Amino acid sequence: MSDTITSGSTDGAGPAGQAHRLSGIPSRASEPGAAEDRFRGLLEAAPDAMVIVDGTGIIRLVNAQTETLFGYRREELLGHPVELLIPGRFRAHHAAHRDGYATTRQVRPMGAGLELHGLRKDGTEFPVEISLSPLETADGLLVSAAVRDVSERKAAEERFRALLEAAPDAMVIVDDTGIIRLVNAQTEALFGYRRDELLGRPVDLLVPERFQANHGRHRDGYITNRQVRPMGAGLELHGLRKDGTEFPVEISLSPLETADGLLVSAAVRDVSERKAAEARINELAALVESSQDAILAKTLDGRITYWNAAAQRLYGYSAEEAIGRHVSMLASPERKDEVVMLLERLRQGEKVEHFETLRLTSTGAVLDVDVTLWPTRDTSGTVIGASAIIRDISDRKRAEAELTGLYRQQKHIALTLQRSLMGTPPAIPGLAAASRYRPATQGAGVGGDWFDLVPLGAGRVGVLIGDVMGRGLEAASVMGQLRSAAHALAKTGMQPRQLMQALDSVVADLNVPDQLVTCCYLIIASDAGSLTLCSAGHLPTLVAAPGDSACRLLTPVNAPLGVGGILYQQSSADIPPGATLVLYTDGLIETPGSDIEDEIDKLTTALDDAFTRTDALAAAADHVLAALLPDTEGHDDDVTLLLAQVPAAPLDSARTELPATASSVPAGRAFMGETLAAWGCPQHTDDARLLVSEILTNAVQHAQGPLVLHLRRTVTELAVEISDLSPHLPQPRLAAQDEESGRGLILVDTLADSWGVRPDEHGKTTWFTLRL
Repeated sequence: MSDTITSGSTDGAGPAGQAHRLSGIPSRASEPGAAEDRFRGLLEAAPDAMVIVDGTGIIRLVNAQTETLFGYRREELLGHPVELLIPGRFRAHHAAHRDGYATTRQVRPMGAGLELHGLRKDGTEFPVEISLSPLETADGLLVSAAVRDVSERKAAEERFRALLEAAPDAMVIVDDTGIIRLVNAQTEALFGYRRDELLGRPVDLLVPERFQANHGRHRDGYITNRQVRPMGAGLELHGLRKDGTEFPVEISLSPLETADGLLVSAAVRDVSERKAAEARINELAALVESSQDAILAKTLDGRITYWNAAAQRLYGYSAEEAIGRHVSMLASPERKDEVVMLLERLRQGEKVEHFETLRLTSTGAVLDVDVTLWPTRDTSGTVIGASAIIRDISDRKRAEAELTGLYRQQKHIALTLQRSLMGTPPAIPGLAAASRYRPATQGAGVGGDWFDLVPLGAGRVGVLIGDVMGRGLEAASVMGQLRSAAHALAKTGMQPRQLMQALDSVVADLNVPDQLVTCCYLIIASDAGSLTLCSAGHLPTLVAAPGDSACRLLTPVNAPLGVGGILYQQSSADIPPGATLVLYTDGLIETPGSDIEDEIDKLTTALDDAFTRTDALAAAADHVLAALLPDTEGHDDDVTLLLAQVPAAPLDSARTELPATASSVPAGRAFMGETLAAWGCPQHTDDARLLVSEILTNAVQHAQGPLVLHLRRTVTELAVEISDLSPHLPQPRLAAQDEESGRGLILVDTLADSWGVRPDEHGKTTWFTLRL
């Protein structure tokens, strides 16, 4: 396009003479005065600047509007080249355009699509529109140029384009034939086309192919109606990108009446995300309606605003009956304050999860429900309401109650079984003891712990403690069998290592795969101030002597029972009268992630603290449990703790050694009589001498010497022991009438309060006691 004011060419003379001859315009044949006046009058009355030039581009005539528009006086323009009014950058091409117009000589209307500029006297440029008309005169061709300043219109157009570019939506402006005339940057971004790929193309380019057949009809119908159609008018519309992908859109249409005819402005908005969100919302709404849990929404003052089908099934109220009413209609009178409390927590933005309570139905029935509440917020984060999910847990509550009752019943049965299998250790005169047993709080509470006190006679006591690995009825069953076997074996008076060897065989015979048992057996000999101990993988025994801190008894630790092929070892230790032995199972000290040595140290510290507070064993046992197991419901293994205090030393003791000859029998009787007389116990002399005579006679006949006669007296009894070097144990039997022997042990069994035989490392010891 040309940015010039063009004119035709003439054969006129120089500027001055030509101006003089112009007084006869428009024709030599016309009436000179009147015609010229009329022409000049029309020229001055024209609304636009009028510039008339000859074929050489010399200005011949201008009107007052030209002076005003360009800032020149008339005499400064007449006779000067028209390029005076053209910006310098366009003057080089202006002559060619002027010559071209002289050849065509066509009327060019105002606003013919050319981008033209004028130049004022002050050097400023401004946009113009120029209408050209050829004038045939006697002096040759003149060209009349009507020049219009379009600065304001161009500024308005720029503002319009700026607004168009600033629009948040894609803007597409088409003419009444559907040709795209204007688009903005958002259109390029949305559809993927460059601007030059859209301008001048049919708008159908942006419509999916399946809709194009009807698009022309819809466009023609809109041109007929010419109504503004707002965004989101309920139509399902789609756009087509350059890459062939379709997407949902909303379109607002507005008619624009222009000088060039009707234009239609279309604001196009991509609603893909909103459609996806609506789809998700619809899915959620469907889920909420199909939920088996009651779901409702309410305002912060408790008014129900939503009520799904499950809520109707649960409470019996329809949505019409429930919406608008206060949620307290679902609570019994005594729970109205609970509703107020929950609403207040929601106002504070708190979420309430799995709140179990009671609610009423429309018929007044009471339901156990689980309620989860959470606050709903607006876009600024302010709490504006609440939603609730309510689940009927009446069946679960009934089942839980039944299970709780059944669990308690089963636990009672299990504990009764365990205590029956564990048994109750007998009270042993002179031996103070305190025990504590706590079943596991997990499961049925059945475990494999046991302990036992076994009176061995003649001032000796056997102490047993064991732990069958694992929990449950199987462990308890194994424990019961082992306890019975251990008690029976201990009653024979066998040594601790022998008992462990025997129990190892018992565990193997139980045929329980991978079953391991820890066990500890010790024998207290109070008269000798010593004990003998054997441990099969059990935790160390602690001893707390009066005035000293608790410490561990040093003893070999053998493998647990059930390993097999183990030769068990035992050890002996001196222990003062009044010392307390502490035996326990791993449930007392073992906790996940702890070091067992550290836990034993804690137990030792707790014992020291307990014995500084009290001398009572029961109180000390309670203190230890409270220190190591503060949470009475937090242990998952059964716990056993046994405190046994070594009896005081005998009041008196006497000992003599005799050969294995017949003379030892009267010598033994005499020693017995003299000793009892010295102790002030003459009333028991006859029975004691008779029993000693029978046992010594049996030893002389069947055993090897030397024979040791050992007497001990306590406040309550007289204990007598006869030791020999024979491993053969005497067996009571009923003698025939014609036999002279075989009645001695029967006599001992009849006269003694208790008696027995125990093997030792060198032979055996036969003993009896008489109550004083």
